[in-house]
Amino acid sequence: MTGTMTSSISRDELARMIADASLLRGTFTLRSGKTSNYYLDKYLFSTQPRVLAELGRMFAARVPLRTQRLAGAELGGIPLVSAAAMATGMPCIFVRNQKKDYGTAKQLEGKLEKGDKVTIIEDVATTGGQALEAAKVLREGGAEVLAIIATIDRLEGARENIEKEGIQFDALFTVRDLGVI
Repeated sequence: MTGTMTSSISRDELARMIADASLLRGTFTLRSGKTSNYYLDKYLFSTQPRVLAELGRMFAARVPLRTQRLAGAELGGIPLVSAAAMATGMPCIFVRNQKKDYGTAKQLEGKLEKGDKVTIIEDVATTGGQALEAAKVLREGGAEVLAIIATIDRLEGARENIEKEGIQFDALFTVRDLGVI
């Protein structure tokens, strides 16, 4: 089945679509080690073409002007940074969790030049740990990390932790916007 995607989704409608697709209730252990009574399953929204296209447009509107490349961390950030790259026309870099032990044995996939100004596109930010790990790898590769833009901020310290590292933080939505809390 083929269809045409339209860009007539309002921010509130998109927030509702994301929450409807991804909000799970129960007891969950988060990447940070914290326990939560809800979980936002990024794969349930980032695999929806209409949502992904709208998120790409929203990311594009928030990427700092000096940005030369976008980056996303394995695995959840890859579809998001790809959508943002298509919406901005900027090249992107994929940050592996660890160097691969075959082929080129790289941790950064895509082209990165020393001094490139990079913005990281993130899925769900709790403490910002995953994004900060990606920022460290990018910095070691010679990048200047300007910003981290999350799809959703859980409002559990990500902003403070990221800004403490001298990186601008932004989020398209918070858990309040999604009606979670």
